Amino acid sequence: MISSMTGFGQASAEVEGIVYLVEIRSVNNRYFKAALRLPDIAAFLEGEIERLARDSIGRGTLNYSLRMKNISGQAMFDIDENTLTNYVNRLKALLPKEDVCCGIDLAALLSLPGIVQPAIPDAEHVERMKSTILKLTVEALKQLKISRLEEGKTLVEDMLGNCRKISEDLRTIGHRKDVVVREYYDKLRKRVEELMSQAQLQIDNDLLAREAAIYADRSDINEEITRLDSHVQQFEICCKNGEAVGRRLDFVTQEMLREANTIASKASDSLIAQCVIDIKCAIDRIKEQVQNVE
Repeated sequence: MISSMTGFGQASAEVEGIVYLVEIRSVNNRYFKAALRLPDIAAFLEGEIERLARDSIGRGTLNYSLRMKNISGQAMFDIDENTLTNYVNRLKALLPKEDVCCGIDLAALLSLPGIVQPAIPDAEHVERMKSTILKLTVEALKQLKISRLEEGKTLVEDMLGNCRKISEDLRTIGHRKDVVVREYYDKLRKRVEELMSQAQLQIDNDLLAREAAIYADRSDINEEITRLDSHVQQFEICCKNGEAVGRRLDFVTQEMLREANTIASKASDSLIAQCVIDIKCAIDRIKEQVQNVE
């Protein structure tokens, strides 16, 4: 089933007093691209998370966010006491020799670089945290795929509706193309008869028939109609049976537009021209939707 490149998935859990929340959003992109945002304490998982995402998603820009909130009261950060003591000693050294009382704001010192560091968990805690985050990532990716599939259903309905409109216009053009040649022949004969009657000359029917045959050959659009109809059928088959077919659908729509332009350049009938305009509008709407297909 066709999947959209736009979707959202999330998963959360509370483990050992820490709340984990994974959110994944995806938008259109010609290729796969992952943008990961993780706390420093979980940054070592970037590679594995991106691998999971690549295995699950074919195309699109993936925005991954992991948030961790400690509700147990246990600090998730450590204070580097040695660095803090060094700062204090250096500040004291800057004081004048006289006995001057000067207070040091420890709270302000905590904002200096290197004072507050993420807590370094032990190996057992790291393994449990890793297992939790990767499990939530898999769940969020599943939700994302479900969301993308639901969006894909809407895209398919819209694109197939436009395909049906193209097929209807093609049938109208197919009925009209033979009438155009006959009308051209009748108009040409009528005009020649008017001119010949004034000059009191007889019509050369063979010459008239050759001129009509040349026009019919020059304006023949049977091949273009057949190819465009074939492209529409191929597009519909891909929509119903394909999965990651976004690039293929894009190529098919390009060929559809090429055939429509050729029909427009060959046909000199107002009704056919109007049908071609409707066809090109439908193709343009299809192309817009195809950009969302994985």
